[in-house]
Amino acid sequence: MHELGVVMAITEQVQDLMKEHQLEQVDTIVLQIGELSSMIPHYVEACYPAAIDGTPLEQTELKIEIIPANALCHGCQQVFNIIQHGNHCPECQSEQWGLLSGKEFILKEIVAA
Repeated sequence: MHELGVVMAITEQVQDLMKEHQLEQVDTIVLQIGELSSMIPHYVEACYPAAIDGTPLEQTELKIEIIPANALCHGCQQVFNIIQHGNHCPECQSEQWGLLSGKEFILKEIVAA
């Protein structure tokens, strides 16, 4: 489970930002995770308590926003979700498309007290 190492790195980054900006408390950390990311949201949530244990982030809430796996069809220019529609465009059935989003793993926001 590589999620634990990544979540610990995120919490270290947030603590560095707390020091840099002289923050005493953070209320919420918001992550964006793409549907095709190697990071599994359920595992990220499960690892979070261990990552913040004994840190200034112990009372911090984790929020995860899912970014859809969207593609652009090269045939008809339709934007569609490849998870919902598989490898083909629901409009023209083409399998020629380019990925627009879905692989992201982003520390989107830190809400300070």
